[in-house]
Amino acid sequence: MTSNPGFTCSCCGSHHAELPTNYSTGAPYGWDPSFADSADCLLSSDQCVIQAQHYFVKGLVEIPIIDSNEVFSWAAWVSLSRDNFSRYADLWDTQGRETEVPYFGWLSTDYFLYSPSTINLKTRVHTRPIGQRPFIELEPTDHPLAVEQRTGITMERVRKIAEAVLHSADGEVK
Repeated sequence: MTSNPGFTCSCCGSHHAELPTNYSTGAPYGWDPSFADSADCLLSSDQCVIQAQHYFVKGLVEIPIIDSNEVFSWAAWVSLSRDNFSRYADLWDTQGRETEVPYFGWLSTDYFLYSPSTINLKTRVHTRPIGQRPFIELEPTDHPLAVEQRTGITMERVRKIAEAVLHSADGEVK
């Protein structure tokens, strides 16, 4: 996160030292903590497998902030086919992996700020150089998240997102 002057919350009146420009979630939609002990399940900070049937990678839905040089990002999970997940994993430590053709996937993170739901939005996952999360390109639809990715958002919208997340029931993005 780049440094910024923070913001005064219109919900609680408190001053927050920084205005977050990125958010993350720990697991894809459909993950249950009881899966953690199953041999056919895996959850790391970058990849997830559920019951050896559902495969996910974590990437970034990046949104330009039009009145700033910053980029806002949602770290999100995307489901991939088994073959694409295997290919992605095989290239994990491969120099030049960013030349890989994008993988088709379904967004598997539900951002409560958007209606309709963000679950199962069509995506293309663009692999980046080693050490960088993939870029998640949303299908150019009229869904509000896809529109924001194409057209950008203002710092005012970033502040409203921060307030909504800070004052959500559990203070977390799902």
